[in-house]
Amino acid sequence: MLVFLRGPGPVLRAPFRFFGTIAATLVAGMAVPVMGQALADAAASEPAAEAPAPAPLPEGSVGGMGDINLYPKRVVISDRERTASIGLYNRADTAGEYEMVIGDMAMREDGQVVALAALTDPAERARVKTASALLKWSPHRIDLPASEALMVRIMARIPPGLPQGEYRAHFTVISVPPQGDATSIEQAIGEATGGGMSVQIRPRFGITIPVIVRIGETTLTAGIADIAPARLADGGPALRLRITREGTRSAFGDIAVTAPGAKKPIAEMKGVGVYTEIAGRSVLVPIDPKADPASYARGAKLTITYTDDDFAPGKVLARQDYVVP
Repeated sequence: MLVFLRGPGPVLRAPFRFFGTIAATLVAGMAVPVMGQALADAAASEPAAEAPAPAPLPEGSVGGMGDINLYPKRVVISDRERTASIGLYNRADTAGEYEMVIGDMAMREDGQVVALAALTDPAERARVKTASALLKWSPHRIDLPASEALMVRIMARIPPGLPQGEYRAHFTVISVPPQGDATSIEQAIGEATGGGMSVQIRPRFGITIPVIVRIGETTLTAGIADIAPARLADGGPALRLRITREGTRSAFGDIAVTAPGAKKPIAEMKGVGVYTEIAGRSVLVPIDPKADPASYARGAKLTITYTDDDFAPGKVLARQDYVVP
């Protein structure tokens, strides 16, 4: 079973909200975490050795339910700075084997990111400016001791005459399970096999981050539209809105919703990306359960801001006032 975490989100020169789906030994995509008998006499006479302390993670690193962490959460390469590094951290207390691959993916207007090969509409595929053919990386596969880190180098080879704009690929690190780690379906559900064919499941956990290649000057204009009250699946209050995008650059930023008199935002969402193949993305922003209900009741005036955490960190990309109907 192959499990991925992916996500758009600071840049390497500064650093997929994550999402996921589960597949079986084929490739699909998000994260589910990936453990003897003691030496009796020796263990009884000596205290057990402590596991090595986990490697400290830099601010902005990303991880999932497994033990793989990456830094940064997004890589940006330009035609002037054509190399970058990605830190891979094994947070487990055992060594792990990892495989690194680069592929192309596409974002849909609901924010879902899918493999480019999954798109059947030729026009939809044509809007994605892929970067996988431009990138080389090393190593491709490693054995990483417990609580240690390794840097993976990525280099862009930009051919002469490549049109200006933004190109994108996705870097994925996948844990390789030991060959003896397989579990049959019958074992997994606690049933004895009665002979015949048996299917084995080998969990594989991984994480994916975008790799952006920007050529020449790029532009971006972002906006906020289609704001409306909404409810989460558990019934909690939320705002539904759409982040719009024009230009040749992806938008990456943080959403904050403020209300008069409130000391802090009543709603926030970090790392919201809108890739260049779409003109906008719908987002459901949960309202803080601790927020005063009067601050978002009918007639309340809210201000929604979308702040850059990529090209010009801290710059307000879009702001919109909204009166709750």
